[in-house]
Amino acid sequence: MRPSIVFCALRIEPMSILVVGESLIDIVSSAGAPDRYAPGGAPANVALGLGRLGADVELLTDVGDDFHGGYLLAHLRESAVRVHARPTGSTSTARARLSPDGSAEYDFSLRWAPDASLVESADWSAIHVGSIAAFLSPGAAAVDSLLQRGRASSALLSFDPNIRPTIIGDQEQALARFESLASRVDVIKLSDVDADWLYPGQSSDAQMDQILRLGAQVVALTCGSEGSILSTASARVRVPAGAVKVRDTIGAGDSFMTSLVHDLQGTHPRLEDMNEDTLAHLGENASRRAAITVGRTGADLPWASEENA
Repeated sequence: MRPSIVFCALRIEPMSILVVGESLIDIVSSAGAPDRYAPGGAPANVALGLGRLGADVELLTDVGDDFHGGYLLAHLRESAVRVHARPTGSTSTARARLSPDGSAEYDFSLRWAPDASLVESADWSAIHVGSIAAFLSPGAAAVDSLLQRGRASSALLSFDPNIRPTIIGDQEQALARFESLASRVDVIKLSDVDADWLYPGQSSDAQMDQILRLGAQVVALTCGSEGSILSTASARVRVPAGAVKVRDTIGAGDSFMTSLVHDLQGTHPRLEDMNEDTLAHLGENASRRAAITVGRTGADLPWASEENA
């Protein structure tokens, strides 16, 4: 059995983790069944997952003052997430259409205009940004400002682009934005679908090499049932996916991202010096937690009590 993750530097007492990004209602449609309504949004899912694993987590987001907004806030708070938002207007939605294999395609109706003044006075051990919120104005400016603050305070910075082409638009402009953000963070997680859209026609190794050259120290590429690849500039490992009966894939990537942030926050190592054993342990933890999520309906991320169940 591989030992617990060990770094070459001291682990400090973790402070709060800040997650920045959209919260929305998933409207899940599948053939022969009525629509299901569920809390969602990739960054909100990461915050929820961190709260369930026992992390001290805050979420800067944007919700409406309607029924859906109230439902989202209650759902997040039940998982110990401290939410920073000024509810007004209509809450964003994403219609997820499930295929027979459990994969999902999305149509969105959303806005992203958070009030960053709500988190002006705090410091964090980690800041995670992601998904549509990293690309969509006017809120993308808040993402940039908070990443700058995090860099100045030596917080661990992570990013999951979770590419949605129908929302972020032109590939060339989106690639430029992705690469700008990638040059400013420590850890990036993306799916093979994301990577193929950003860097079409390249192998997964070439895609990861390109992202590492931008400045990220750790890159994780998830490849669905084929597992994942985790890499630094000097080490690369492939981690198989666990055997699991898939109910649907909603929240799987968010669970993987949650695990990486959870396991890395509160450390100050040189991330690029992590060896293959450490990368493999990170990937195995993330795959195990993602397997719990895909084995049940919706973005129902695991709780700490399920870790050793």
